[in-house]
Amino acid sequence: MSNIKDIAKIAGVSVTTVSRVLNNERYVSDEKRNAVLRAIEITNYQRNLNAVNLSKGKTHLIGVVVPYSNHPYFGLLIEGISIEAIKKNYKLVLFQTDYQKERELEALEMLKHKQIDSLIICSRICSLEVVEAYLEYGPVILCEDTRNTRISSTFVDHYKSFTIALEYIYKKGHRKIGYCIGRSSGTNSLQRNLAYKDFLHKYNLPYHDEQIIKKCSYFEDGERIVNTLIESKNRPTALLVTSDQVAAGILTCCNEKGIVIPEDLAIISFDNQPIAKYMKLTTVEMPIKEMGQKLLHQALLNEQSQTEMSVKLIERQTV
Repeated sequence: MSNIKDIAKIAGVSVTTVSRVLNNERYVSDEKRNAVLRAIEITNYQRNLNAVNLSKGKTHLIGVVVPYSNHPYFGLLIEGISIEAIKKNYKLVLFQTDYQKERELEALEMLKHKQIDSLIICSRICSLEVVEAYLEYGPVILCEDTRNTRISSTFVDHYKSFTIALEYIYKKGHRKIGYCIGRSSGTNSLQRNLAYKDFLHKYNLPYHDEQIIKKCSYFEDGERIVNTLIESKNRPTALLVTSDQVAAGILTCCNEKGIVIPEDLAIISFDNQPIAKYMKLTTVEMPIKEMGQKLLHQALLNEQSQTEMSVKLIERQTV
């Protein structure tokens, strides 16, 4: 395989001149430039992009960590990130972790070894302390509230958004309110749970653990949720569902089982994805795609920033 020394010898120029031509720099005469280009064609020279990137200190690759790539929420985040990456001439390296620590650590290690320029973690499993330890190697951006830390982020205040939904459903006359959650250990989920407990305390309402239904992430989970509600001794009259997809599954199953929405069960979901409009779901709109775009902007900066995105409640027929 030929190298730039071979090119220089065939063209009869210095290695520096070959380097200038390869990097499209000025201060090379047309005669020497043409000689170098002819030598490149003769030898079928191919640049070692890894070496070029290493010398420049940039790979133009951004890592993106998601637990699942087939979930609509993360799909919209990736779409937003991708839109801005194309504009900035960056490529994405996708890490699907399934919330396994070793997979998330692989992404962080790639940042450490300069195989990517920055890392966006859309939902993490590693502790904040572990993430902070990698900041010396490059920007790490999270999609959660990281105020009071050194980690940059774009986020929705899930305590605030959950409280908005709870207060709304309370004003509709409901006192037995439950909620569905994807996973219970994440920072965003803990904020929702805190908002729920504070809300119950504020209005002196009882807490029933069975009114919190976990591991609800997909449309198909709707049937299990409805069956759980039917069997519950403290069946709620209203349900907050942290995903439009799950809420759509609940609504579909309720229709099949003769449970009237919202008379028998009121539903508020989150995100305002297209399915929410189609199913006429009352939902708290999250600017997911815009969050992805902002995450990419932050990944390209070498400065700390935390950006809170606003939400709004969209009222339809399920409350």
